[in-house]
Amino acid sequence: MSDTGVKTADLADLLAEPGPWTTVVVDGRGGRPQAEELARRRAVTDTLGDLGAPGDDVRAVAEALDEGDGLPSPSTRVLLVRGGRAVLDESFVGARRGGEVLEHGPLPRILPLLRHRAGVVPYLVVETAREGARLSLCQAQRGARDTETTEIEGRTDSLNKVQAGGWSHRRYQNHSEDIWEHNQAEVAEAVDRLVRERRPRFVVVAGDVRARQLLLERLALASRGLVLEVDAHTKAEGSDDGALDDAVSRAVQAGIDAEIAEARDRAAAGHGASGARGFGDVVAALQQARVDTLLLDARLADSDETLVALDTQPWIARQRGDELAAGSLGPVQAAEALARAAVLSGARVLVIEDDLPDGEPRDGRPPAEPLASLRWADGG
Repeated sequence: MSDTGVKTADLADLLAEPGPWTTVVVDGRGGRPQAEELARRRAVTDTLGDLGAPGDDVRAVAEALDEGDGLPSPSTRVLLVRGGRAVLDESFVGARRGGEVLEHGPLPRILPLLRHRAGVVPYLVVETAREGARLSLCQAQRGARDTETTEIEGRTDSLNKVQAGGWSHRRYQNHSEDIWEHNQAEVAEAVDRLVRERRPRFVVVAGDVRARQLLLERLALASRGLVLEVDAHTKAEGSDDGALDDAVSRAVQAGIDAEIAEARDRAAAGHGASGARGFGDVVAALQQARVDTLLLDARLADSDETLVALDTQPWIARQRGDELAAGSLGPVQAAEALARAAVLSGARVLVIEDDLPDGEPRDGRPPAEPLASLRWADGG
């Protein structure tokens, strides 16, 4: 995620604020010629004006887009604007998920934001060698990495094992091993501190084989449980990061898949008593603030199904005539209404993507029903 100068506020706090809102989800600046980029931005602001967005909102969007996002192409920009101010401005590496969004209305669109945020995974890379290590705090964004790197340089005297003979040879060998152990103890201390303070999802350990072994022996249990070891000496001069990048991509996807599988398992516990399935049951659970994790098929964003958004708790209703709908903000696309109510009631939202190779047609399956794991089971 890239911060373009506007501090991102907590999403639940934003959603509780009254509208109207202007929502923009567009491709990042990329490498287009300046004239083409100016024409594209003019098309965005003209469309927003045609949709009834106030001039102050349109100017705020134009100013934000003029600043750019500083990310390589392709990238995605998400703006939520209220009262002439971009109160949320986030950029993501990677192609846009779903269609372009240019809207003005009583509520912001948040599902595109949640879909992109789900792909941002913090992790720590430890590229270790006998003389020290390079520690990089990273965020995975669909195959790209933002990094914050720290170099730990340990002792280097007598690191190269000498080719002397007899007693002298053994003495220098032991001295070198002591230095390696000392250096990796320093690295382990730094890794443990970063795990405690920055809470990465996983820790990739790469580098010299013996240095990796010494480091793993010295890590705290909490850090060791997050380790993904990569058999590559990435800190060596001229080394290829391909193995590291592949391992990170697999770990990120495995982590997302595990979260979705865990939520499904929890929803199925007790013969389904710990879950809610389908629009009716999920809406009822959200109204009672019982939802722990909401699972949404990304294709639900294209559904014509609508629900009613409310301006206060319980935030959502099935139909305009419901007695709960006294504070109705009107019909809202169903997936958006569900995601909004989930965020406002403190639930997690996980979006199940349907990634297909470019140009490959979808199989025509209808989207899966919404599914929720609950904070307490029926009768609990």
